[in-house]
Amino acid sequence: MCMQQEKVKLLEFLTNFKIGGTERQVVNLARGLDRGRFDLHVACLGRSGELLNQIEGNQIPLSEYPINSLFNHTTVREQWKFAGYVKRNRIQIVHSYGFYSNVFSVPSARLGGVPVVIASIRDTGDPLTPMQRRVQKVICSLADHILANSNAVRDRLLKEGYRPGKIGVIRNGIIIPAQFGDGVRGLFRRELGLPGNARLIAVVSRLNPLKGIEYFLEAAALLAARFEDVFFPIVGDAVDPAYMAALKDHAARLGLGRRVLFTGFRLDMGSILPDLLISVLPSLSEGLSNVLLESMAAGVPVVATKVGGNPEVVEEGVTGLLVPPRDPAALADAVGTLLGNPDLAARLGASGRRRVEVHFSLDRMVQDTQKLYFELLQNVRRVSLRRMAAL
Repeated sequence: MCMQQEKVKLLEFLTNFKIGGTERQVVNLARGLDRGRFDLHVACLGRSGELLNQIEGNQIPLSEYPINSLFNHTTVREQWKFAGYVKRNRIQIVHSYGFYSNVFSVPSARLGGVPVVIASIRDTGDPLTPMQRRVQKVICSLADHILANSNAVRDRLLKEGYRPGKIGVIRNGIIIPAQFGDGVRGLFRRELGLPGNARLIAVVSRLNPLKGIEYFLEAAALLAARFEDVFFPIVGDAVDPAYMAALKDHAARLGLGRRVLFTGFRLDMGSILPDLLISVLPSLSEGLSNVLLESMAAGVPVVATKVGGNPEVVEEGVTGLLVPPRDPAALADAVGTLLGNPDLAARLGASGRRRVEVHFSLDRMVQDTQKLYFELLQNVRRVSLRRMAAL
């Protein structure tokens, strides 16, 4: 009775608010949570990023704990501050996301007396050193639950020796867009200065070496020789300017010229997706890709590498095509198959949308997460009652 009347004091902890799959999932979760049942707080290591206004604009309490290393006196001071914050505000659940947030907040939450602590790990190939992996494993042993966003991530954690009973999976969820009308089609193509009959094969991604952009460029060079009306936008930006320069140099060496267009960072997926003929995800590793889900939800046929959680989203030959990573020829063949068979492309696009509607909606993700929060909190209360009864 008491739990139904009082809001659960919940804090979500992430590194920053820059565009990324994890950050968007946390922001969408924050917006979708039942505010009649949860008193939501958010904390971060850096109060910056394109998604920050979506937290601030919703009047959610936000605290920042800036650090430049996980292991120095400044970090210890900030961890004490965070422990004090959760204790003063009687936070009942702390849920952190990613290596830096997990290592910083999990022990601090324990120090502050938080009853339920959850650590999220959301990638199969995050670029951690062996030492960082060991540190994260030790820190996560202090958490009550470790939440993955795909079976592939869970399986990787099991191989690394994490306790099976602690690991759960809740897959990403997205807002399902309405079917695109004719009014939005052609906007992206015209913005790029391309003719109306240009066919666009795009990658939409944060640009880093794990995203396999080099292999997409090599596949594009093979396709450009076969299809004169096909162009290859790469939508996203790189944290490292040198990496972006290297990608552009690689495209030039491949002779792609105007056929590849680096558009930079974009938030307006609703303007981009209607003009895409095929969405490509050439990643070398993934947890579970939001862009893959968004493309499928928009009815855009997808070609993705068979890594991480991608096969959990794409059913080969039914909702999209899967290819081996680091294989430009296979990637070009799959894209070429769809270019040469519009009926197949349309079927895959329609089936992909239906799959996302059923299995990957934002409402499903929010409901599953809320259910987990209540179950873990109830488990802690039952243990506490048993201990009191034993005294």
